[in-house]
Amino acid sequence: MQQIRLRTMQILDKGDDDDKTSLWCDRLITLVILLSVAEIILESVDSIRSVYGHQFKVFESFAVAFFSIEFLLRLWSSGARYAGSDWKGRKEYLLSFHGVVDLISILPFYLQMLLPGVDLVILRILRLTRLLKLSHYSTAIEDLASAIYAERRSFSAVLYLLAIAVVASSSLMYYAEASVQPDKLASIPHAIYWSMITLTTVGYGDVSPITPIGKAISIVTAFMGVATLAIFSGIVATSFANQLARKKVLYEQQLRESLSDGLLDEKETQLLEKLQGQFGLSDEVVAEIAKQVKPRR
Repeated sequence: MQQIRLRTMQILDKGDDDDKTSLWCDRLITLVILLSVAEIILESVDSIRSVYGHQFKVFESFAVAFFSIEFLLRLWSSGARYAGSDWKGRKEYLLSFHGVVDLISILPFYLQMLLPGVDLVILRILRLTRLLKLSHYSTAIEDLASAIYAERRSFSAVLYLLAIAVVASSSLMYYAEASVQPDKLASIPHAIYWSMITLTTVGYGDVSPITPIGKAISIVTAFMGVATLAIFSGIVATSFANQLARKKVLYEQQLRESLSDGLLDEKETQLLEKLQGQFGLSDEVVAEIAKQVKPRR
């Protein structure tokens, strides 16, 4: 039974190139996720829903059943992570980001069943969290979270500067334009909306300065927004680059350790393949690292 659960968990996790069953399972789950998200989006169009409403409901029922089975299988197989402690593995899965996303993706359907006749918009919106289920097969969200955490001090400093810019520019704009635009800039909180839109370089144009002083403030605010976004982009790009470099170093260290005796056994090969998948390293990157590492003789 333990081997069956371990194999089930292996199939449901991101598959290696040599594991065809796992790869096809990944593709099937990904296809259902994408079709489900497309169905939710198209369902919001009245003209399409009026024609294909029944088909949407049938597919939604199928998708919920599919994701429910997937969730139960992941929950059941995760108990095999720790020998003799099924609950520990299952608790770890349920409290993980992936477990929470898997649960939320099916929860709206069952809550709607418990509350018939109540059309809760938030429940329908929550179904779009199914798109996050793709994180089972991509480390993009984890990489972003790790990048932000690694540079949290830098981010905090930039957010502090941004807060100063928002308060200063919105206050100045309020005192400069409130008398001529009382409907749009009736208070500093109203001006904060204009400030955020300007600082983020979106510029909807629904609130625009009229007075010369207001226009001058707007120009300075726009420059501050460009500078702030540039700093944010630089921090994220640097953090991602550093993170990739760290992954390469860790993989290279493990490869050197595995080749310390001059050979790679099956267990060491599986560990390296697991690290490659966990770190999201391409075959080309791994091959380049392997060229730099020579087995000891």
